[in-house]
Amino acid sequence: MIPELQTFLLAMTPLGELRLSLPLALTLYRLDLVTAFLISVIGNLVPVILILLFLGPVSKILAANSKLFERFFSWLFKRTREKHDFRIKKYGYPALALFVAIPLPVTGAWTGSLIAFLFDIPFKKAFPLIVLGVIIAGGIVTFLTKAGIAVEKYFGWQVLIGCLITIGFLWLIYRLSHQVIKKSSSH
Repeated sequence: MIPELQTFLLAMTPLGELRLSLPLALTLYRLDLVTAFLISVIGNLVPVILILLFLGPVSKILAANSKLFERFFSWLFKRTREKHDFRIKKYGYPALALFVAIPLPVTGAWTGSLIAFLFDIPFKKAFPLIVLGVIIAGGIVTFLTKAGIAVEKYFGWQVLIGCLITIGFLWLIYRLSHQVIKKSSSH
């Protein structure tokens, strides 16, 4: 399979998105920066269009034909809105772009599209915000990938791996300390 198609398909995956396709396109497939960026962004946006346009009608059909699906969707919508509605009210729709722009696990275009669906954000508002988020995430991932390539080139792969492990470890400590602080403040 040609590298451009592989990049496009990887960008469409829910777990990889352009966080996976861009680094692979730039390192393994050796695509030029503009080509890798454009293919990854476009590939990442294909599922967004499908989710935003078709998830609503499909869920309505499923709910209309099955009491189990109807109860599930009612429960999901109610629970999600009760837990997170204050964030939408506090930060507004632009928060969707920022959420998509953060290139971390569980963020991205797929999750942003599901959020737009669950909070009934219309396509005309959701799609441009998600596009903006994907472009920002693409810029961040491209910068980090190019920085990683430079570190590996000048200092060796061992230093690059050490940097990645250190960053991962620091992120884990941050997340764990955040959870401890959250638990202690709730008591």
